[in-house]
Amino acid sequence: MDQHTPIPRPADEAERLEALRRFAQLDSPPDADFDFLTEMAAAVCGAPCSFVSLVDAERVWYKSAFGKDVAETPRDDDYCSWAILEQERLHISDLRKDPRTANMELTTGPAQYRMYSGANLVTSDGHHIGTLCVLDHSARTLRGEQLALLDRLARQVMNLIELRAKSRALELAYARMEKLATFDELTGLLNRRALLARLHDEVQRCRRQGSELSVVMIDLDHFKQVNDTHGHQTGDAVLRGVGALLRSRIRVTDSAGRYGGEELCLLLPGTGVAAAALLADKLRRAVADTVFRCGEAQVQVTASFGIAAYHAEHAPVAERLIEAADLTLFRAKHGGRNRVELHAPMA
Repeated sequence: MDQHTPIPRPADEAERLEALRRFAQLDSPPDADFDFLTEMAAAVCGAPCSFVSLVDAERVWYKSAFGKDVAETPRDDDYCSWAILEQERLHISDLRKDPRTANMELTTGPAQYRMYSGANLVTSDGHHIGTLCVLDHSARTLRGEQLALLDRLARQVMNLIELRAKSRALELAYARMEKLATFDELTGLLNRRALLARLHDEVQRCRRQGSELSVVMIDLDHFKQVNDTHGHQTGDAVLRGVGALLRSRIRVTDSAGRYGGEELCLLLPGTGVAAAALLADKLRRAVADTVFRCGEAQVQVTASFGIAAYHAEHAPVAERLIEAADLTLFRAKHGGRNRVELHAPMA
């Protein structure tokens, strides 16, 4: 067979590739557990080389390699591409005498392989995604017990692949749950519980380090009119937009949260009242200058800001700091809105 002749693809090729990618092992980092099984396969079969192979669309990628340092080969130049066409395994005692492999580069080139035995990695829904294979530079036939052990080791490789996928799915699910428990889904800001927890941490840090902390409460002016005039979808778009604006204008050490409804909050560690007021006024102007869009609706809003500053010489609890900022926000609202009001450092 000409070495450039494409190797036939399995009848379930599309589904097989989907199953392969579902496990997310392609191009993954080395894994000692896979390396152990690969080394075991080589020892059981008395072979100098062993691989855990994954047959991708146009390449065979090696999750683990024993005896030869190689990352991947073209699919049409790899014995494993023939192996996945078999029901259980492919065993070729002399690669030079088999028309499928006689002219392949791995047989005729520097590698000079003469024997190949590959046990398929079969998913729970029956797709062949790769092999656990052993290779030798001498032509020979593996004994029945060696082939049986190679099959059992291949099943352990597949079990390990599935275990890694389940562990990764659990980690992603936990991360999603943690995000839902921490962030407000609409604005992407911290939710109230996480915001207050962060505030408690910052107050404790102030006490330990003797640093400053400012809390900025923000309320969108006449927000009810936005919902009444343009609908709640537009109101949500405005809240999302303001949330994105806040995230883009604060430092990585700062925190932004949704305190409730259209009321937002900033925690500015290491920031005194004067610096907090400068930031608040920049944010006030940025909010007023932004056009928020939802479908055909174009909306502009303003916001009022109330600031309470804390210094380590004083020791209010976190709730009092929030209350002071909220009271200052109340003054901003009743002083004409679209303005910044300051509260003195708390005693």
